[in-house]
Amino acid sequence: MALIEIIDLHKTYDTGDVQVHALRGVTMSIETGESVAIMGSSGSGKSTLMNILGCLDRPSRGRYRMNGEEVGDLDRNRLAEIRNHTLGFVFQSFNLLSRTSALENVELPLVYAGVSGRERRRRAAAALERVGLGERLDHHPNQLSGGQQQRVAIARALVGKPKVILADEPTGNLDSQTSVEIMSLFQELVAAGITLILVTHEADIAAHASRVIEMRDGQIRADRTQDPVWASPSPAPPWPGASS
Repeated sequence: MALIEIIDLHKTYDTGDVQVHALRGVTMSIETGESVAIMGSSGSGKSTLMNILGCLDRPSRGRYRMNGEEVGDLDRNRLAEIRNHTLGFVFQSFNLLSRTSALENVELPLVYAGVSGRERRRRAAAALERVGLGERLDHHPNQLSGGQQQRVAIARALVGKPKVILADEPTGNLDSQTSVEIMSLFQELVAAGITLILVTHEADIAAHASRVIEMRDGQIRADRTQDPVWASPSPAPPWPGASS
């Protein structure tokens, strides 16, 4: 059984007198441990698809199953539970709180999950160590480079031990060398058992994924597997909870 299965997915937005058809019958499945890059120009539907995959929006019609569970039938509480425990989110603009430390930024999802203070700090410190920032726990975002800020954001996505990371243009604000470093980290996480779904408009970033889906006008126009370009030859240490 596929980890994610989407069948004939449609999404229509009403904007006054005009209907915008953002998705037009998208069907696909994603297996556990895949790294998938979703590409397409502005208006192709890739961001709408990402929002639905992340349980941040609902389709107008069609079916979405995760781990065999019909996501479209779930109430708000169950959707929030999936976002907190199954999914991790990484964004182009990092979305860090400027007045809090790296450790406190990474702790934030665990605060919402009701995890005790001591356990929050332990898990947040472990996540920052995992992304190479074990010596930056007390640094604020303005004391970190763009690449380091994105590593904090990845640590925040990891701290809930997700099965899937959804990354929306995660290298869009980074230079080319730092982008390669971030993709190297993502590849290590995939090797450790996490599924990666990445939205990007950059072909050199998509080259690091094992599968590329190209979208246009709300439909999948191409879906191909490839041998990924490895950003780093180093083996990945196991990530606790990746396969649980």
